[in-house]
Amino acid sequence: MYLNPNRFLCIMAGAVMTTAILAGAQTPAPPAATPPAPAPAAPAPAAAPADQAPAAAPAAPTWSVGPMDISGMIDGYYSYNVNQPSAASVPGVPSGYDQINQLYNFNDKTDQFNLSAAKLTLNHDPDPVGAHVDFIYGRTNDLINSAPTNSSSADQLNYIEQAFLSLKPAKAKGFELDFGKFVTSAGAEVIESKDNWNYSRSLLFVNAIPYWHFGARTSMPVSKTLTLGFQLVNGWNNISKSNGGVTGGFTSAWTKPKFAWNVNYYVGPENSNTASGLRNLFDTTLLLTPPGKINAYINFDYGSNRDAKEAQGNTKLNTWEGVAFAIHDQANAKNALAGRFEYFNDPDGFQTGAKQNLYEFTATYEYKWVEGLLTRIEYRGDFSSVDYFHQDVKKMVDQQSTLTFALVAFFGPKR
Repeated sequence: MYLNPNRFLCIMAGAVMTTAILAGAQTPAPPAATPPAPAPAAPAPAAAPADQAPAAAPAAPTWSVGPMDISGMIDGYYSYNVNQPSAASVPGVPSGYDQINQLYNFNDKTDQFNLSAAKLTLNHDPDPVGAHVDFIYGRTNDLINSAPTNSSSADQLNYIEQAFLSLKPAKAKGFELDFGKFVTSAGAEVIESKDNWNYSRSLLFVNAIPYWHFGARTSMPVSKTLTLGFQLVNGWNNISKSNGGVTGGFTSAWTKPKFAWNVNYYVGPENSNTASGLRNLFDTTLLLTPPGKINAYINFDYGSNRDAKEAQGNTKLNTWEGVAFAIHDQANAKNALAGRFEYFNDPDGFQTGAKQNLYEFTATYEYKWVEGLLTRIEYRGDFSSVDYFHQDVKKMVDQQSTLTFALVAFFGPKR
C-alpha cells in the first residue's frame, strides 16, 4: 500500500506533539514547605493492616524501546514584521519574498502561525556500535534539505536531519568514528531552537556556515581538555554532488571549567558541475562559563569561494566574514534573558545576494512553564548598508524589525 510521505509526517508530528504535551504535564513535586510549630500531641493513628503494602512512588517516565532512546520536539511560533514585506509589486523581484523575514531561516514566515519543526529522535550510544536518526518535519526540513542534489524526487531522502552509524571501540581511548548524515561542527548555534540562547538563528548561522554534511567524521581526546577531529564529506548540505571532489574538515575543542574554545576549518570544491575552485571556511567560538548565572560567547567566521573558470569565466575570490557576541542570564529556574549583537560583511554579495554590511540585535525572554515546555518572546532588528528589505508591496528599505512569540515542547531521557 502506498503511504503519502506528507500524510505520514503529519500523523507522526501529531503523535509527537501529544506525547510531548503529556510529558510536559508531569510537573516535578513542589519543594517541601517550612515545618509548622509543634502541635499538642495527638493519639497515634491506627496501624495499617499487616498485609497492606505501602503505596509505591510513581515511576519516572521511560523514553526508550529496547536499546533505542526516544526523544522529540514540537517548535511553533508567530512572527510579526513591522515592514509587512511583500515582493508582489517590486519589479524584477520574485514573489518568493512575500511574508518573509529576510535573513532568517527556520522562523522566516511572518504575520502568521507556523510550524518551525516537529522532530522525533532515535538514539543508541555506541557500545561499541551505535546509531542515531533524527526525523524532522516543518519549515526547518524545507530549508536544510532544499538542495536539488539531495534527492531525485520531492519526497525521497527528505525529512531526515541526521542519520549516522557510530563506532567507538572499547580500547581505543575515546576514539569515535561516525558515518552518514550529520550536522556541521561549525557555528555557535544549532538547528534546534531549544538548545540556543535566542530563538532566531544568527546572521552567521544562516549565511556563513553549512547546516550539515554527508560522509565520515572522527574525534579523539588527546588530553583531558583537548579533543581533535577530522572529517571527509560531500561538501555543504549535499547527499550527493554534481561536481565531484570531497571536502575536508578539521575540528578541535578545548574545554576548561571557565571556558570552551572550538576551532573548525573546512576546505573543498563547491562550484556547480566542476571541481575547479575551492571554498574555505574558518570558524571559531569562545564560550565563557564563569561561576554564576551569566554566560557569554564570541563567534567569528571567515569564508571564501574561488570562482571556477568553466562556470564564471574568471577566478574571482568571493569572501564573507562576520562576528557575533551573545550573553545569557539564567535569572532562576524558570526565567532567562539573552542578547545577541552581530556584524556581517558580504562585499561580493555571494551569500546574501547584495553587496552590503549587515548588523543585527536580538533580545530574548524565556519562560519555562514545566520541565519540557518553554515560551520565548523575542525582538530582533536587522540593519543594512543598502536598501535590502521589502516593505509593503513597493518599497525597499535598509532595516526590518520583528517580534516573535514561540512555544517549544520537548521530551526525552535527557531533557
